[in-house]
Amino acid sequence: MRVFVYEFITGGGLGAVPLPPSLAREGEMMAHALTRDLAAVPGVGVLVARDRRLPSAPPPAATLRPEAGESARDTYWSGLERCDAAWPIAPETGGTLEALSRLTLEAGRILLGSRPEAVHTAASKLVTATVLDARGIPAVPSYDDPARIPPLRGAWVVKPDDGAGCEDNWLLPDADNARRWLAAHPGHIAQPWIEGEALSLSLICCNGAASLLAVNRQRVVRGERLSLAGIEVNARADPDGRLARLGGAIACALPDLWGYVGVDLVDTPSGPVVMEVNPRVTTSYCGIANATGINPAQRVLELAQGLPLADTAPLAPRAVNLALEPHLVH
Repeated sequence: MRVFVYEFITGGGLGAVPLPPSLAREGEMMAHALTRDLAAVPGVGVLVARDRRLPSAPPPAATLRPEAGESARDTYWSGLERCDAAWPIAPETGGTLEALSRLTLEAGRILLGSRPEAVHTAASKLVTATVLDARGIPAVPSYDDPARIPPLRGAWVVKPDDGAGCEDNWLLPDADNARRWLAAHPGHIAQPWIEGEALSLSLICCNGAASLLAVNRQRVVRGERLSLAGIEVNARADPDGRLARLGGAIACALPDLWGYVGVDLVDTPSGPVVMEVNPRVTTSYCGIANATGINPAQRVLELAQGLPLADTAPLAPRAVNLALEPHLVH
């Protein structure tokens, strides 16, 4: 099998504009980690799309360079023509990941990622919260209408409904400020600030079920704008299976989630509250192999070959730290 790895930021998706430093660095980390893991699987060849301003992919992977003036869609199609399967990593913003996922299926290639229907749902934090809440899964209350924001005491977070990560996340002191923000910023949502430990789950999903690879701790810096300063991959064990069951419930609620999936949550004294579902490789992926000894890319390829979802026994914490301070990509 030959697999096409397309990380949108570093693969030429932003060829006409400067690369955003923090997103480009995280994109580099994910593209390199996924390429490494795929290349370690016997019988798998890898083709990696690379922005013309960035170095080639490390061997044994081959590099695909966008032609001058070529659109991101054309670059992606060129990669599909040369491979049997594609693994897109892209923001949900503006339907980017959904469009690449659909294009993969239209080309008759194996999509090593969540199905377009799940990507479409997860792209909206508001819709995701509604779907999870309907299934009894605690999700952060989300509002896109200023008039519906309740008079809760405490801080509020406002963010794009289809944004990725902490990009453009603002912390406001109270509900009144959140109402004014939403009125002035269509396409954003407001969520009450939830006190607790910021975590993420690394899951492998298939047909409404999920296997938990790792529980990761997120180092969120709280200021006027929220930022993610780092991740401790596999920072916590799950001895009672509580978080594994949460992952399974989310996969059941969104049965078109497939392959590697990340879930952001806050662990509160009364239990976990889901913040968002990422139907794709996330930054935490970069530390999974070193922290757990599991090659997540191999697990996903096994699913594509029709093998059953592998169970993961509760893992003892052996954290791998990923620093995410802003870093300029040249």
